[in-house]
Amino acid sequence: MFLREIQFLWERVTDEQRAQYPVHLPAYQGVESMEINGAVTFFVGENGTGKSTLLEAIAALCEFPTGGGEVLADEHSVSEPFPLQDMLRLSWMPKVRTGFFMRAETYYNFASLLDERMRDPDFAADPYARYGGKSLHKQSHGESFLKMFETRFSEKGLYLLDEPEAALSPVRQLSFLRLMKQMADTGKAQFIICTHSPILLGYPGAEIFTFDRSPLQRAEYEETEHYTVTRYFLNNRQEVLRELFKREDDSL
Repeated sequence: MFLREIQFLWERVTDEQRAQYPVHLPAYQGVESMEINGAVTFFVGENGTGKSTLLEAIAALCEFPTGGGEVLADEHSVSEPFPLQDMLRLSWMPKVRTGFFMRAETYYNFASLLDERMRDPDFAADPYARYGGKSLHKQSHGESFLKMFETRFSEKGLYLLDEPEAALSPVRQLSFLRLMKQMADTGKAQFIICTHSPILLGYPGAEIFTFDRSPLQRAEYEETEHYTVTRYFLNNRQEVLRELFKREDDSL
């Protein structure tokens, strides 16, 4: 493990900023620090609860491009009205400066940037070398994701992943779990992952923070909504669908 703690420095925030996005989000209220105790940590919660925003802030403090990628991709960095990273402090043991920030929503842009670098005669290094040896656009979405995991994520570092399951079938999610376990067992890789996938959340021994509560807090796998809703649906599919569609018909 490298990243040990995320501290929220509320003294840096003005009263006006406390009422603004993203500081005002319920999940952050009352949080002084988040201790990271394992090689794999998950952030879970409904859309808009602040899990991806926190991941982006961590990426910014690591000097990863907040648009996704590594130093190579800083052209795609994005900004927020009030950067959450301005009120955060990261504690390390030891600090690492290598890793990757992957955002599913900007993955296409990152793949396109690699292609641009390949065509640039002034760019001496092979941009595909650490990403499977060929354009990410010339592979299926899921195939290119896994290829990048296998090649780029083999190095020591902190890996921040925002919804990596977006391009992965259930079977490929299991393959990703295996790859992640292999990396974590080396002691050279630490993962912090935002996800909606009950499959990924099942990683053995993972630490889970739920942003569905205020303040955000740890949760067991079986306590997450992702697990309970998925399990209930699979065990009661006909009943759930009947009730769901009945409500829709009643609203017409």
